[in-house]
Amino acid sequence: MIAPLALLGIVVALLVWVAGTYNGLVALRNRFKNAFAQIDVQLKRRHDLIPNLVETAKGYMKHERETLDAVIQARNQAAAAGKAAALNPGDPGAMAGLLGAEGALTGALGRLFALAEAYPDLKANQNMMQLSGELAATENRIAAARQDYNNAAMAYNTRRETFPSNIVANTFNFSAALLFEIEDAAQKEAPKVSFA
Repeated sequence: MIAPLALLGIVVALLVWVAGTYNGLVALRNRFKNAFAQIDVQLKRRHDLIPNLVETAKGYMKHERETLDAVIQARNQAAAAGKAAALNPGDPGAMAGLLGAEGALTGALGRLFALAEAYPDLKANQNMMQLSGELAATENRIAAARQDYNNAAMAYNTRRETFPSNIVANTFNFSAALLFEIEDAAQKEAPKVSFA
């Protein structure tokens, strides 16, 4: 009689452990998805600022149409990639697409601001200075949100990869969270937006 009760106790303890581990993984997954939503908010803010920035620059940079078009195209691609990643931040393909598109946008903005240095009237334009300030503040918010996301994703990945949690994670198909990292060293720098 003691052996069946001991076996039942072991089974119950195992089920409680599996349920606790599963719930812990779900909580960590939801935390990194929420952290990504905060990045998404800041990226949308960035994307909303860019058309105004380009419109302001158009009047001064008539001969730089190619650069202005490149910024708008990169912005549109980044916005589309952001929508795809927001649907499932746990999808490595969507996250990789977002990282690439945001890197291209950062590069295009960097070229725009480098060219803007050659236009003193544009540098002195009050609207351009205000938009540049807002973009700089948004870049800082993106960096902070990205750090929060990476911390949450790292906690989730660590939990899902460590023994014995990895048994539950593999059984219930908890996939790894991709960190929000920029691979290209040139793209790691935020575009310079100072018109002092």
